[in-house]
Amino acid sequence: MMHTSGVWTSVNNLIENSEGSCVCPPIIILWTREMARAFEPDFVFPLENVTVAQGRDATFTCVVNNLGGYRVAWIKADAKAILAIHEHVITNNDRLSVTHNDFNTWTLVIRNVKMEDRGQYMCQVNTDPMKMQTAFLEVVIPPDIVYEETSGDMMVPEGGSAKLVCKARGYPKPKIVWRREDGREIIARNAPHGKTKSMAVEGETLWLSKLTRSEMGAYLCIASNGVPPSVSKRMKLQVHFHPLIQVPNQLVGAPYGTDVTLICNVEASPKAINYWQRENGEMIITNDRYSMTESENSMYAVQMTLVIRKLQKQDFGGFKCISKNSIGDAEGTIRLYQMEPPKSTKNQHRQNGDEDDDGSSENNLSTNDDLNDGGGLINKNGRLVKGLQSGEPHEMNRSANNGRLAANHFIILLLVLHFQASHLVSAAGATILITSLLTQLS
Repeated sequence: MMHTSGVWTSVNNLIENSEGSCVCPPIIILWTREMARAFEPDFVFPLENVTVAQGRDATFTCVVNNLGGYRVAWIKADAKAILAIHEHVITNNDRLSVTHNDFNTWTLVIRNVKMEDRGQYMCQVNTDPMKMQTAFLEVVIPPDIVYEETSGDMMVPEGGSAKLVCKARGYPKPKIVWRREDGREIIARNAPHGKTKSMAVEGETLWLSKLTRSEMGAYLCIASNGVPPSVSKRMKLQVHFHPLIQVPNQLVGAPYGTDVTLICNVEASPKAINYWQRENGEMIITNDRYSMTESENSMYAVQMTLVIRKLQKQDFGGFKCISKNSIGDAEGTIRLYQMEPPKSTKNQHRQNGDEDDDGSSENNLSTNDDLNDGGGLINKNGRLVKGLQSGEPHEMNRSANNGRLAANHFIILLLVLHFQASHLVSAAGATILITSLLTQLS
């Protein structure tokens, strides 16, 4: 086999003629460069770009057919540094390794990727001219809060302003979003269009002005850049103000011997000391009849409750709920007065009292026959009156009945005279009316 002018000639037999010149056989196979190129190394798949988070492993895979006696090399293109040739690592980096599957696949592995590994990588075959593929290694870094440059918990007076700052690092650069932990809207009063409300505010700095107590609470700065996980920082904003007391019912009535509940609603920040007093300044202490509790409705709102059991005479009067914090104090007043029990309750008490006196309800609830026998009960005007046994008391009852009858006659007479004077009835009619009424009453 010989090479002439870039053409490979294969000769099966060389025959010399009589002149000593070479005579070629009739069948000669000529391989041109174009034919030989079909058997040169060739990449099967393109080298793919890789994106990996810092600290993870990155892998490049290069597939070459018809490699023959050529070699595969890995090169960091932007640094022009040879990393490995065939199966041997050249660079002094113990995080790099190369593998070969004994056929046509070569793999470059970079362990525990760092930001400095970011860049262009090349898979190259040492043909003439050389053949190569390139791909880019993108190293991303999840967001991280820069605590030394980020605000912490903050306290401001009501009506004041607050500046909350949140810094984060990462690659790509993280985006900062502010939200309220309780899901309520963030109020911005320094916007060009006046006061605005929004569920989320973007930017490293959150400005809050003319703060009110309703804006008190926890604010979250959330940093994200598309690389999980997102991170957040919680900042507690406290708005300070002196106590305020609201009394739902300033006048409370309850019957003697019952239980009653007195309520005061307190708003204060910082947290206040709350207690109850009588109007004369006497401190109320929890015991078997007085019970005091507090329930929190929000960061700054508390409900004070005083329960008084089995009301007694000395319990009626004025009560004060008092709240004090480092900024000021406030008090509310409630007046407790005695109410008459409901009529059904009074009747029940009276009936129960009669049972206690006589020992049984059978003696109290007598029939008409009992009345005719001269004992038991007499029912007069809906009231139960004890009957008397002797004749003299019966005469007294009869005299009382006669007196009530005379009074009824007198009232009827006055009414008829009034009707006659008003020309509502005639004299004859009045006489007939009087006679009829007296007959019915007798």
